[in-house]
Amino acid sequence: MKIFHVPCLEDNYAYLIVDESTKEAAAVDPVEPEKIIRKASEIGADLKLVLTTHHHWDHAGGNERIKDLVPGIKVFGGSLDSVKGCTNKVDNGDKVTLGSDVNILCLHTPCHTKGHISYYVTSKEEEDPAVFTGDTLFIAGCGKFFEGTAEDMYQSLSVTLGSLPKPTRVFCGHEYTEKNLRFALTVEPDNKEISQKLQWSQQQRKANFPTIPSTIGEEFETNPFMRVDLPQLQAKVGCQSAVEALRELRRLKDNWRG
Repeated sequence: MKIFHVPCLEDNYAYLIVDESTKEAAAVDPVEPEKIIRKASEIGADLKLVLTTHHHWDHAGGNERIKDLVPGIKVFGGSLDSVKGCTNKVDNGDKVTLGSDVNILCLHTPCHTKGHISYYVTSKEEEDPAVFTGDTLFIAGCGKFFEGTAEDMYQSLSVTLGSLPKPTRVFCGHEYTEKNLRFALTVEPDNKEISQKLQWSQQQRKANFPTIPSTIGEEFETNPFMRVDLPQLQAKVGCQSAVEALRELRRLKDNWRG
């Protein structure tokens, strides 16, 4: 299994997941279909599937166009109604296969949107799995609570995504890492892992390299929204429960002008 970043719009990422044995490929959130098709052509991949994380236009807005350009392509998403171009509705626990070696498990991760799906991808080869988290989990951050509550986001982050193996690579929908880490430092100024990752992410961006992927293990060390179970983090934001702390962190981040 190989994964390719395809930068789109101002700060979005679409991705290509390629089964190396068959060269079949899935596109994640291909908002600019021509870019995805060009990349697939460059690497000799055969586009078969679209995996849509959620209905927002900067993720699902290219689905109709890619269906025109790649006849017969299947478009997976959490809703036939709200996800543009969706041909195959998926729910939590549904499985999709790509080629002969790649398995995709659909995880319902609501809050940013009600029908948000993250895709957990494993290969028969013994390599680290990957999860495509759209706008639920960012590197060192999480999405705004547009259609859900702090309880929903806690379930999505700490329970659903947090239960994945620690080495799982995290591929999210936007390049927000540097700003997220700067906010994280305001919450935990003494957290050395955050400081080190911020320096690294600044170097990456100066060189015009992505800061993605992270891993689930790294997120538990550097992402305040995934550290809310820790009493010391709850104390930092004046809260006494994980959900309360998550709600307060989101309020602080929404009002932060860093």
